[in-house]
Amino acid sequence: MSVTTPEQPETAATTATPNAASPGLSHGLSHGLKQRHLSMIALGGVIGAGLFVGSGAGIAAAGPSIVLAFAASGVLVMLVMRMLGEMSAARPASGSFSVHAEKEIGVWAGFASGWMYWLMLCVGVSAEATAAGGIMTNWLPGTPTWMWVALFMAFFCGSNLAAVKNFGEFEFWFAAIKVAAIVGFLVLALLAIFGVIGHGAPGLTNLTGHGGFMPHGMSGLVVGLLASVFAYGGLETVTIAAAESQDPVRNVGRAVRTAMWRIAVFYIGSMAVIVTLLPWNDPNVVKSGPYIEVLDHIGVPAAGQLMNVVVLIALLSAMNANIYGSSRMAYSLVQRGLGPKALARVSGGVPRLAVLASSAFGFFAVLLNFWWPTTVFQWLLNVVGAAVLVVWAFISVAQLRMRRRLEREAPEKLTVRMWGFPYLTWVALGGVVTVLALMLQSHGNRVQLACTLGATVALSAAGWLRSRRAQSAG
Repeated sequence: MSVTTPEQPETAATTATPNAASPGLSHGLSHGLKQRHLSMIALGGVIGAGLFVGSGAGIAAAGPSIVLAFAASGVLVMLVMRMLGEMSAARPASGSFSVHAEKEIGVWAGFASGWMYWLMLCVGVSAEATAAGGIMTNWLPGTPTWMWVALFMAFFCGSNLAAVKNFGEFEFWFAAIKVAAIVGFLVLALLAIFGVIGHGAPGLTNLTGHGGFMPHGMSGLVVGLLASVFAYGGLETVTIAAAESQDPVRNVGRAVRTAMWRIAVFYIGSMAVIVTLLPWNDPNVVKSGPYIEVLDHIGVPAAGQLMNVVVLIALLSAMNANIYGSSRMAYSLVQRGLGPKALARVSGGVPRLAVLASSAFGFFAVLLNFWWPTTVFQWLLNVVGAAVLVVWAFISVAQLRMRRRLEREAPEKLTVRMWGFPYLTWVALGGVVTVLALMLQSHGNRVQLACTLGATVALSAAGWLRSRRAQSAG
């Protein structure tokens, strides 16, 4: 990966836009997010619908070794979040890693990472809205899915348009419900493991039987690893939100410092109790979902409906967070001269045109999902399939360069420090590259990787040309 010289005094985008002298700072945005909002967003943001539903496929592939897969990918995510926390605490910005990549690597890197992330969030909104609509249709047969999708899209677009505190309040209560649900699940599962409830203590039967701890060998573990990596996507939003909080530096630091135990408890802990209580090859683990199957096994009444409520809340939470995150990323990009200037307008402390544009693209993607689910929308999914890995790579390279700059110029800003720098940064970057290489093992993942890397190259080239034109004009 080629990079520009870090000693450049300012980026090309800054030269092109005089009012962006401090790229990425939240000029004009309100600081309506309170400490309790950020704390709960950081706590509950890690719990997504992918954990409740998508983890079943990983368990079916890796067996009990899914615990190792989630542990390995969890370590990678912890390192990435620590790097991002170090940079965001030193330089809070609504554009988060895109701002850091632009400053430390070059305009092309800020442009590519920012717009790729924006696209990923917008496509995520469409997928989440469609899934939420499907749950409502199952509960209320005869009602069309599109009606629920339109209702959810309009509601969260409207709430984000009104004020940033609306985003914070919804995420606070969504996160509180998700945390309560996962903690309740873990308590019940542990009681069942020790034989207090359910059908007696299972011991190690499910961990060592049914083909052993790693029934499909390394190939199954690799599939589980890939499934677990993508389950963690979206954690970066808390560093975007911190820029609109009352104390960005302190809030970012608190969020990343708690990342380790949140990941260990919610993800790795969940996988451990699931594979201890259930045979990994139980077909219902994939069909119904591992959490529903565990609750059924324990004897919790109406387990399926209870988990559907939690999954719906997780989907709505993700929609809310993705509309917020995509709008702030778009705002930061255009504020730095890397997009349509109209989207930089702020009224009432909210970049309303950026919110509308992001929501409109998300709703357009929903229509693509209805019209061409196996062609155009599938292509869009492929484009963003490995986007989070591309973003993590940019974060790693930017942190390597920014840390050296801060140590020379402003060491007092290093209030959050990356562990074992620079060695663990290189380990994280190597981990990202390894996961990308592992994606080459299956046809579907190869297609996703090719599409994502193709889009990244195209965006990087567009960003480089934009900066060259800005330099020529200046």
